[in-house]
Amino acid sequence: MTENFVGSPKPTLGCEWELAFVDRTTRDTVPCADDVLATIAEDNPEHGIHREFLANTVELVTDVCTDVPEIVADLQSRLELVQAACDKHKVDLWTSGSHPFARGTDQRVNDKSTYQEILDRTQWWGRQMVIWGVHVHVGVRSADRVWPIINALQVQLPHMLALSGSSPAWNGEDMGYASNRTLLFQQLPTADLPPDLHTWAEYEQYMADQAKSGVINHTGSMHLDIRPAEKFGTIEVRVADSTSNIQELSALVALTHSLVVHYDRMLDRGEQLPSLPPWHNRENKWRAARYGMDALIITDRDTTERWVTEDLHDLLDTLRPVAKDLNCASELEQVTTIMELGAGYQRQRRVAHAAGALPALAPEQKVRDVENQRGGSPWAAAVDLVVRELAAGHPLKD
Repeated sequence: MTENFVGSPKPTLGCEWELAFVDRTTRDTVPCADDVLATIAEDNPEHGIHREFLANTVELVTDVCTDVPEIVADLQSRLELVQAACDKHKVDLWTSGSHPFARGTDQRVNDKSTYQEILDRTQWWGRQMVIWGVHVHVGVRSADRVWPIINALQVQLPHMLALSGSSPAWNGEDMGYASNRTLLFQQLPTADLPPDLHTWAEYEQYMADQAKSGVINHTGSMHLDIRPAEKFGTIEVRVADSTSNIQELSALVALTHSLVVHYDRMLDRGEQLPSLPPWHNRENKWRAARYGMDALIITDRDTTERWVTEDLHDLLDTLRPVAKDLNCASELEQVTTIMELGAGYQRQRRVAHAAGALPALAPEQKVRDVENQRGGSPWAAAVDLVVRELAAGHPLKD
């Protein structure tokens, strides 16, 4: 099995942003994606907005772009099409890492064969994938650069996850995590951290083994946090929870773009790229999912630990010259805004607790029935906040 990485002469960009529809009263999800897409297609048949796994979800997929401002303009134009169609169907547009009280077993799944394959194979866990994310593609010149850069990116994976964490609740309860999406998604057998590989030849053998053993039937079935996208000539970073607004999304895209180009330039200079043992990468991922912006992460092979926010400040200093070259200096600076205002999970948790939601593991917490979750969950306040932030285009102070 040959994996033909086409390569990209320039570090081009692409982005996929998953968005969902919620009821304006109950704040539960609404499976109206097909109806909304049909409305959009009436006047914009080439809209480039895709169906997704869940019938309540659409995915905005950009064209190949040169820089972050172009990504933002592309996404904004598609976002406005969806928002206009929402009014006709009397739903609101919303997105986060996971919905705080919608039940997975209540969701309708699109009839695409690959989606049905996931459900057939994963059963109950597959039905829990009421989750949304952001995927960022960055062009890389050749296959021999892919795995050194992927392994270096894993060192920064907790930073990206902490900044984007936006799924603190599940089934109406505070789970105590910044990104409960991370814990859910890794239940799929082909999801989670990239395998411990170092060369393109090792990757080809790995993929051949997966195909021969029946683990996958096509490359897209490999739902890794960071993976090669062979036909596009890109590295695809898929670790982030979906962001509630385009400003925070632009910060994540700028961070990802700058990191990939920074590591690519290090290779040009013959420098050793950073990497960590797999067990450190796994521990860092869990810490970022659990503690978010309060995570204490491992930063080197000597098991040095630092607060993720401290490490982010130093990382920004390193990346600012690269971001200037890539025309995303202002977007990269929005990382500091996330640290100042709080990440999505922190903002959602604050408004939900103010509305009466109990902290994780509160002794008086009772299992709520479905009607109570839908009709009276204090986490509806978190859904309201995200709807407002998506419309505003930036995070809001509660």
